[in-house]
Amino acid sequence: MRIDIMTLFPESVDAMLNVSILGRAQQRGHIAIQSHQIRQYTTNKQMQVDDYPYGGGRGAIMQADPLYRCWSHIVETYGPGRTIFLSPCGRTFTQAVARELKDRYDHLILVCGHYEGVDQRFLDECVDEEISRGDFVLTGGEIPAMAVCDAVCRMVPGVLPDPECFEEESHWNGLLEYPQYSRPAEWHGRQVPEILLSGDHGRVAAWRRKESYKRTMERRPDLFARFDESQLTTKAEKRVLAEAKAEFAAEHPAPEAPEAPEN
Repeated sequence: MRIDIMTLFPESVDAMLNVSILGRAQQRGHIAIQSHQIRQYTTNKQMQVDDYPYGGGRGAIMQADPLYRCWSHIVETYGPGRTIFLSPCGRTFTQAVARELKDRYDHLILVCGHYEGVDQRFLDECVDEEISRGDFVLTGGEIPAMAVCDAVCRMVPGVLPDPECFEEESHWNGLLEYPQYSRPAEWHGRQVPEILLSGDHGRVAAWRRKESYKRTMERRPDLFARFDESQLTTKAEKRVLAEAKAEFAAEHPAPEAPEAPEN
């Protein structure tokens, strides 16, 4: 997997993506991440990349030509890639989208906008799709680009020690992850659930699955409503789900209906 990031602030991108897990993965050759300073592809002495918007309005717009020159250099040097503009106007980035990008493409080109926007002509000519991190606006595309890069790259074989590292996490299977505990067994009077100390791996796995169901029902009912129960094929799996629903109902009783006023 190769990811090229077009940005006005490569130092901020490099500081995040060249250290820790992704930094080691690059050193071992599992992934390649490179930032590209868009200003280096200008044709003016000031290295200006923005100008006033046609039609008036506040702020400045990133010009098409420096972006195009940078993009062309990447394509000519490293080959074509799926070009993505990080934008609040794009489809929302989810774990499913991260898996899609990892499975379908071996080269991504991420374009980080800034100022008031990007000349639409560059988007029309070079960008394959726009992706949003959510219904909010940031000062630039660097943070979303780093999030996309991290989410995609951590699933590339060899980046993490084992697929289980990400397959049991939140959103992988449409559920939130179960609660996690570490030593000591008691902290500030709070105990680790006894079942986790039992050594019975089967019971531990069932408990974790049940807690995953209950946490999703409580915190993200929208996710749980979309959970496909048909993927549960064994009696044991169906029993765990039934127990989770029963426990959740007992722990979260429906509010009583208000009494009708007397006439």
